[in-house]
Amino acid sequence: MHEMGKVLVIMGILIAVVGGLLWAGVGRGLLGRLPGDIQYARGNVRFFFPLMTCILLSLVLSLLLWLLRKF
Repeated sequence: MHEMGKVLVIMGILIAVVGGLLWAGVGRGLLGRLPGDIQYARGNVRFFFPLMTCILLSLVLSLLLWLLRKF
């Protein structure tokens, strides 16, 4: 149980830090506007699929979870 508590505290701190950064506006111009994000607009139709943003977030979260599993 001691290890589970440590993991929960670390994840809570990380969530708070990321939330604070997003609240402050850090990354506002970066996420969702990466090369490879699909945007289509014609007339009344707008389609947006952040493909590269999803891949980047997946890589970062996978690395983070892998590091947490090592400890």
